[in-house]
Amino acid sequence: MTEDVFEQNAREYDRWFDEHATEYHAELARVRRLFPPPDSRAIEVGVGSGRFAAPLGITLGIEPSLALGRIARRRGIGIIRGRAEALPVKDGSCSSVLMVTVICFLDDPVPAFREIHRILVPRGTFVLGFIERDGQVARNYLHEKGKHRFLSRAHFYSPDEVRVFLAGTGFRIHNLDSRAGFCVIAAQNDCSYLHPPSDEIRIR
Repeated sequence: MTEDVFEQNAREYDRWFDEHATEYHAELARVRRLFPPPDSRAIEVGVGSGRFAAPLGITLGIEPSLALGRIARRRGIGIIRGRAEALPVKDGSCSSVLMVTVICFLDDPVPAFREIHRILVPRGTFVLGFIERDGQVARNYLHEKGKHRFLSRAHFYSPDEVRVFLAGTGFRIHNLDSRAGFCVIAAQNDCSYLHPPSDEIRIR
């Protein structure tokens, strides 16, 4: 459903970041502040066209859309095709995970959070950026012709709802930045694994 919109309008989606550079760079700066310096085991889930991964130095992304993945590859991102709810990555393979403006397109964020918990090393960092329900960003985007095409069927959540989802999937929040309807949360996975963490990302 949503994937078809991105396949058919990938260039238009990517062009939005150039046309709204002020908003984009403000969001990027807030994500950068909470995301740890990436190593070779950092990954972005729902990497899209690479607009966050590339400037942050994340070199690997999970993306279901072929069209967006092609754009991300041109930005130097290695792409693994997959969905957040069933990540093709082995347990304990990732040091940090980024996910920006993805949960609004999922039927249910909880399975995706469980998967991210699974692929992270113990005490690994999960940074999540999302558009808040009833916030200024959501109101602006839903009335904007370019974004409306992508967000008209999106489901937005409040920060409190996302806090509950994260706590229920084994994460401890250590930082939250909520401004003007766009929220960035940094959380940590405190649980140990039955298998030792890997020193590289391993694909299933």
